[in-house]
Amino acid sequence: MSVALTVVGSINLDFVATAATLPAPGETVTGATLARHPGGKGANQALAARRLGAAVQLIGATGKDGMADEALGLLRRDGVDLWGVATRPELATGVALIAVSAEGENQIIVAPGANAGVLPGDLPNTLEGAVILQLELPIPTVAAAAERATGFVAVNLAPAAVVPQTLLDRADLLVVNETEAAFYGESLHQSPGLVAVTLGGAGAKLFKDGVEIAAAAPPPVTVVDTTGAGDCFVAALAVALLEGQPPKDALAFACTAGALAVTRAGAQPSLPTRAEVDAALAGA
Repeated sequence: MSVALTVVGSINLDFVATAATLPAPGETVTGATLARHPGGKGANQALAARRLGAAVQLIGATGKDGMADEALGLLRRDGVDLWGVATRPELATGVALIAVSAEGENQIIVAPGANAGVLPGDLPNTLEGAVILQLELPIPTVAAAAERATGFVAVNLAPAAVVPQTLLDRADLLVVNETEAAFYGESLHQSPGLVAVTLGGAGAKLFKDGVEIAAAAPPPVTVVDTTGAGDCFVAALAVALLEGQPPKDALAFACTAGALAVTRAGAQPSLPTRAEVDAALAGA
């Protein structure tokens, strides 16, 4: 089944410093190597869905600066439709400053730039079909996108923030990690849709009406960089559910895609193709 979806979300350029250890508060760690990669949760999820075989269009914004083309480079190369990406000359392209340890753990600080300028009035009056959302755009914009969507709505509640209950109620799929699940508490399970909770290396669980309906573990992999793995999981789970895969199979598909994403450096360069995910599942 061919899947088409729209991602409304953030677009960043990631500056990634990889060092032996992550700094403690007030500590300086030297000897790092620096890399630049396209990122942003919205752009990551759009590219992940595209590499998994979906037809994807992205709605967001960049600045009119040297970082914009770099931030959009892989999306263009892989065929994501960028008709909805606006250019904001008065704002900088969003930037994420990411520190990565030798074990692949990370610390991230985001300067949203043009992402913060994406307002409800910038969205189409109707968003046809399936939509994936995150919380790196202004919350009113995210809520408006969910309200205007005509089909399946997946909301990655990250980074954790106070959101209107109407957003939770509209979502067909909510995705959180353990920290975000603790932040939202029981309000997650009061929503009518599915709730996926990721558990890092332990995999993920899927809930309906507060009852666990599926669990899956990722294949064993060597961790290089966990940046973007959660975004890969979100996109993969949404694509699998839209394809009509049963919940348990969809969750296993998403866990496998997320695991493959940690085996390479960078949020977007690490995202696996459909062939890679299918091969890993067949091997398991």
